[in-house]
Amino acid sequence: MRAWVCGVAVTIGVAALWVLSGTQHSASLLAATTETLRSLEAGVAAHPDNPEATRKLAQAYLDARQPGLARVLLDAAPDTVKTNIRARHVLARALLDEGRSDLALDVENGVIAACRPFDGDGPTPGCDTVLLASAVRRTSILREMVSMGVMDALARPEASLVAYQNATREARIRVE
Repeated sequence: MRAWVCGVAVTIGVAALWVLSGTQHSASLLAATTETLRSLEAGVAAHPDNPEATRKLAQAYLDARQPGLARVLLDAAPDTVKTNIRARHVLARALLDEGRSDLALDVENGVIAACRPFDGDGPTPGCDTVLLASAVRRTSILREMVSMGVMDALARPEASLVAYQNATREARIRVE
């Protein structure tokens, strides 16, 4: 009987040490929450209608391999952010990272349409040539992926590589 009581006391002691050690806490959603990420989140919380701050936070989430957080942030953003061309470009990447190539293609086509100049004077305000070139390149790759039935590049890496090679095989130059 005495051995049984000692066994229970030791078990209770080990359980108490385990609870106090903190190992039972759930892991953070982001592996390494840095001060930069915290300051970006504080900036968006203070000014949710700032498209640049929201875009930077969404990009930071993508860099931390959390496309779901980036998508939720951009989907829940005010209309001033949702209509921002650069924020839409980041949303397309979040959708691509989530395995939604078809939706990413639609969003990226919208970015290209918004960047196209109507009068031939260059890209529209808020859209520079680098953004337009990035959107055009991503659209060609996404178009090829969707035509091959590849929705998630990570789930089908061989097929996405073939789609990438097909999309980048030829160079197109448009001279005006």
